[in-house]
Amino acid sequence: MSFKPALVIVDVQEDFCPPKGALAVTGGRDIVPTINELLTYPFALKIATKDYHPHDHISFASNHPAPNNKPFESTVTITNPHNSEETQEARLWPDHCVQGTKGAELLSELDVSNVDHIIEKGQDKRVEMYSAFADPFTSPCVAESGLADMLRGAGITDVYVVGLAADYCVKFTALDAQKEGFKTWVVGDATKAVDPSSLDEVQKDYEKAGVTVIGRDDTQVQRVKDQSQKRKEQGAKAAAMAGVSVLD
Repeated sequence: MSFKPALVIVDVQEDFCPPKGALAVTGGRDIVPTINELLTYPFALKIATKDYHPHDHISFASNHPAPNNKPFESTVTITNPHNSEETQEARLWPDHCVQGTKGAELLSELDVSNVDHIIEKGQDKRVEMYSAFADPFTSPCVAESGLADMLRGAGITDVYVVGLAADYCVKFTALDAQKEGFKTWVVGDATKAVDPSSLDEVQKDYEKAGVTVIGRDDTQVQRVKDQSQKRKEQGAKAAAMAGVSVLD
């Protein structure tokens, strides 16, 4: 069977990392060396995503009246702007990853020179969008990033997900990747969670959906690394058939 893997790096941005991030995830910067290592592997496609919110985004606590506007604590009911019967209960957050600000930038230590595409998400002020694919509304969907079409256009079979945060944007990106028909792997030691105690529930959601959490040394990561050797062997075989000498 064919195997054409993609790496999706979710929201490794300044506002999600210490020391100055508005919504800093503990240890958020610590995963970058592992991600940079993965970026050297022969994934067919390497994509980084960015939360990229307007200043009046609905998820910002500052855009809601007191007293029900406490970051991390308060929630808001979001109504599908195209279908008033479809609603979503969402948590409110500090202002973060605002378009054009330092907090919205990818970490400087992330090796973006090995990234093929950067996708910006969360730009529609009316809806929350944890997933790198689309907002959670379905009747109809309000905002899509084009990620699914990009992956299909490249013939991707498997999606490897890393980044921030494990219990929010990584989780919903992985679930949507599986729903879109890609075999999905989350490299657990290349993620960090807002609330580490929630990871048992995240794992249950993954198991229901068919998403698998793996480590950086898992055989499925080795399978990606082996693509380089297979390509060399295929190139040598093709050259031999053509009567061309190939030197290492």
